[in-house]
Amino acid sequence: MSKCRQCNIEVLDETERCPLCNTVLDETVEMENMYPDIRIKTRKLVFFSRIYLFLAVVIEIILINVCMLSEVQSLVYIIGGLILLFGYIVIKYAILGTSGYIAKTVVLTVIAVIMLVAIDFFVGYDGWSVNYVLPSGILLIDVGILALMVINRKNWQSYLMLQIFMVICSGVAVVMNAFQIITEPIVSIIALNVSVILLLGTVIVGGRRSRVELKRRFHI
Repeated sequence: MSKCRQCNIEVLDETERCPLCNTVLDETVEMENMYPDIRIKTRKLVFFSRIYLFLAVVIEIILINVCMLSEVQSLVYIIGGLILLFGYIVIKYAILGTSGYIAKTVVLTVIAVIMLVAIDFFVGYDGWSVNYVLPSGILLIDVGILALMVINRKNWQSYLMLQIFMVICSGVAVVMNAFQIITEPIVSIIALNVSVILLLGTVIVGGRRSRVELKRRFHI
């Protein structure tokens, strides 16, 4: 940083003359970084993700050894590995990733549902994953859509297509009940109702903007 004796101002730019009077500037305090280094936080998070990955690998190795050297079932290290893997995905995608909030919500919810369905199969499959976890994931995404529409009020119509997709997903869940894949339909029915109400509310309350968005999306 430099200072002009004539104008009595401080100049932050790396220049030798005053931009006002063209007088040679006097150096005052040397500034190595004129702007904050925004990469410092990112580097710390990346380092934290590496530490987490290392600890996760160590924990998984310990669990495998415990299962091999004792009577503990192998499900312990399988389920533990899935949980640790999901934690790493959260760090890399949700925290370090550059995708939007709704994309992060959808992707992480889908991954969580898939992992819980896998755990259900590993432990003998009682159906709790498709009966409750799957429709609960749909409800979670619906809540996320509503929250983001409130936060992003100027661009709320951009979530219409995702709402339609969630109606389709909840409809598929109800169809799965007809084929006895889902044996407890109550949560699936609630998810379908919530998805349909959210879509209808957006279209009706949104009025012309919602209709224009639908026409633009479907090229009508």
